[in-house]
Amino acid sequence: MAGRVIGILGSPLPEGNTAQLLDRALEGAKDAGCTVEKIVVTNLCFDACQEMFFCRDHETCVMDDDMQQLYPKVRDADSIILATPIMCMGIPGKLKSFIDRCQVFFMAKYLRKKSLVPAEKRVVRKALFICISGMKVPEVFVGAKLTVKAFFDIIDCTYWDELLVSDMDTIGDITQQPGLMDAAYDKGFALGKTLNP
Repeated sequence: MAGRVIGILGSPLPEGNTAQLLDRALEGAKDAGCTVEKIVVTNLCFDACQEMFFCRDHETCVMDDDMQQLYPKVRDADSIILATPIMCMGIPGKLKSFIDRCQVFFMAKYLRKKSLVPAEKRVVRKALFICISGMKVPEVFVGAKLTVKAFFDIIDCTYWDELLVSDMDTIGDITQQPGLMDAAYDKGFALGKTLNP
């Protein structure tokens, strides 16, 4: 089993520190034998959830936008790496809207009691969470982790590991921190190896 790993970038900076860490993690997963794909959330065109509740009875959302092409990718991935910066003690708004629009998975799993994710995938799907914060203060990652853990649960993806980097205002350029770049690669590689033991 080669495995397909998708990386979800929540940062508005496609070449920023968060993106650099995600790219290294995806490189690790690829070197472990997986097929990888990166989704840049800020490049997508979609609106926030409007609570129309079409997904109560259907496997998709009534809103016809870029999320329609994302639902199959989320459903079919063997594992997921989600990377985001902290903004105001939480995750960026566009990423939160992306997660909210995955209500289609919530309704299927918890309301209709039939997950959209095939049973054979549910047993192997794992998630790696990468998150950076400019500040170095207690509990800076708590809000983001609660949201991300809920998201992973909704899409039947086990919260497997994390890389949390604070004090980025002092660090500046993540690429000048080889230990952190290597940690991202190693975690991505280890994630890939769970699919290719």
